Amino acid sequence: MVDTADVKDRGSAVDQVVDALRRLMRERNLGLGDALPSEAELASMFNASRNTVREAIRILKAYGIVESRQKVGAVITDRRQQALMDLFSFAIDISAESFLDIQGFRRLIEVNLSDLLFETADETAIDRLRSINDAMKAASTLAEAAALDFRFHAALIGFAGNQTLSQVYGILQPLLQRLMEAGKRSREAVDSAYNDHRAIIEALEQRDRIAYAYHMNRHLQAGLQFIAPKAV
Repeated sequence: MVDTADVKDRGSAVDQVVDALRRLMRERNLGLGDALPSEAELASMFNASRNTVREAIRILKAYGIVESRQKVGAVITDRRQQALMDLFSFAIDISAESFLDIQGFRRLIEVNLSDLLFETADETAIDRLRSINDAMKAASTLAEAAALDFRFHAALIGFAGNQTLSQVYGILQPLLQRLMEAGKRSREAVDSAYNDHRAIIEALEQRDRIAYAYHMNRHLQAGLQFIAPKAV
């Protein structure tokens, strides 16, 4: 139980509950995606009314620290970073130069994950990657295919078991997905990505480091042909 007795009598009861919620997150080491206790549980923990707890959570929502999810309740998020990336992805010019910069960043991460993935990518993980890849090929729109392409790579990062990398890719999702949309301006591009993904999956299954690096590099480079070079 979080002890709020040492919270000095300053500000409103809502402010005290907001402070207590911040300490609760810190003491329980709660991170992005973790759910807070229910309003009733928080009211009992903090010796506060449910209306006070509800107002405190509303403040956290306004600051982009939590969001409400159906059947889950208040979940820790960080919409401030997401809003920043939404704006950044909207403003950035997807040119050949920016494509190479972003894909170079991804190459440093995804190509060099092979050894870790060889340890962690079991049959269930492989089946999950195949399922996402098949859904991408069957997507009815190019935008949907781009979203599934991102999901494929996000799943790959997730299977590596590095939470920080998963969070970074989550934050970068608007930018990366926009890049993937720019690289999928035809059904031919989707089919090419599908085949690249298949080759990456096969390399993972065979624990073939050279094949994995080759096909991942090829895949990350492939979309460049669909992006016009910057006018001089």
